[in-house]
Amino acid sequence: MFNAKGVKIAGIVAMVAGLLMIIAGGVTWGLVSSQLKEEHITVSADAPAFGNKEVNGPLDAYYQAEAIKHHVLKATGGKTYAQLDREDPKRATAMNGDFLRASLFTSVVAFGVAAFAMGMGVLTILFGWAITALAGTRVAATATAATV
Repeated sequence: MFNAKGVKIAGIVAMVAGLLMIIAGGVTWGLVSSQLKEEHITVSADAPAFGNKEVNGPLDAYYQAEAIKHHVLKATGGKTYAQLDREDPKRATAMNGDFLRASLFTSVVAFGVAAFAMGMGVLTILFGWAITALAGTRVAATATAATV
């Protein structure tokens, strides 16, 4: 047998936790977006998508990172930072491009984590609601005897 009151409390705690996850994810999403906006980054016109759009979300951040990669490879003759000779002056260009790309990809990951937190929050609320609803339900058990 189970304690219906305890199960109901567990369901309510789950719903509150889910709400907190949604709020935390939303705040994180908003914070990352506003920080990107403050940088006034514009997606390159020759990017695969979102050309000339201000970077403030995960997709435009990703496509701007891809545009930077394209520009760096063009400037370095198709070589990455690791492939360039240590004395090559183009190595600084490749390094700066890599740093910029890493920063944009960090934003993309932060958006992903925020979306995951919000999604898990919704699921946790649904599970909490289901547990709470089931806690008030009487369960009838029937036993059957096996005949030999």
